[in-house]
Amino acid sequence: MGLRFTNSQSDVFTGREAPPIHYLLKIQSFNSLSRSCLEKYSSDTFDVGDYKWRLKIYPRGNKDRGGQGHISIFLTLANTSSLPVGWELHAMFNFFVYDQHRDKYFSLPDNQVRRFHVMKTEWGEAKFVELQVFNDSSNGYLIDDACVFGAEVYVLKMTRKAECLSTLEKPNTGIYTWTIKPFSALTLDRYESQWFVVGGHRWRIRIYPHGLGEGKGNSVSAYLSLDESTLPPDTRLVVRSTIRVLDQNEPKGDPFEDTYVRHFGASFLAWGVEKFMSLAKLNDPKQPYLVEDTCVMEAEVTLFGTVSTAS
Repeated sequence: MGLRFTNSQSDVFTGREAPPIHYLLKIQSFNSLSRSCLEKYSSDTFDVGDYKWRLKIYPRGNKDRGGQGHISIFLTLANTSSLPVGWELHAMFNFFVYDQHRDKYFSLPDNQVRRFHVMKTEWGEAKFVELQVFNDSSNGYLIDDACVFGAEVYVLKMTRKAECLSTLEKPNTGIYTWTIKPFSALTLDRYESQWFVVGGHRWRIRIYPHGLGEGKGNSVSAYLSLDESTLPPDTRLVVRSTIRVLDQNEPKGDPFEDTYVRHFGASFLAWGVEKFMSLAKLNDPKQPYLVEDTCVMEAEVTLFGTVSTAS
């Protein structure tokens, strides 16, 4: 047998051989404690996460919280007077009881994050173990009037970030066409089109005619670039962009293109592809993409919304 819970709790419990890593409380004369006038026993303080804690045991149950017929167990944050004004912390914890027959520590998994603050310094289980089960020595929890409880506490470091997505009722789309001639005269590593405006922000096409990174020497690398001066502070733009090389033989022919959805922001002002179009494909006279040493590129930019961030 293991821990047995009321119908309002899960029947799932876990047992392990390793003792709780933060605190153990051994009670040598549990029945004497239960018969005494003490409603509860508060342990000495123990340190976890730069905070001091206590374990509280109610041997006859915390009646104010509906714990009759059970052992109640609570975790209390101690010495809160030394904490700064407006303090709060979040923690996860587990309580344990030792099965002396099987040499295992059993707990009721919770894994919920609890918020401790000036108005709530204590969390716990009013119905941790049924007294009928606990007092039955065959279950191993109370042997020779001795028992062991324990606790593990995990304080969550507050590194939360938040963001707010604001979507446009109607996405804002714009198309810009860039004619590059003569393409064979492009000797520099990088070239950029003129600025164009979509959704109140300035954009331009950036190409590396001889490739960049993995595209070096074998491809044209192509990017969409955002002018940071048109970007509000702590804001990212949710954008779908398509960069195309147009078919110059058939106005309605199939262009060569690449489409992606990205967040443009201060850390990512340009997105694109290193191996956008192979040089072999571009220079193939049977292909319609480089005609009379002219290449026509197009950028289609759709702004869906903005994301504002805050720590």
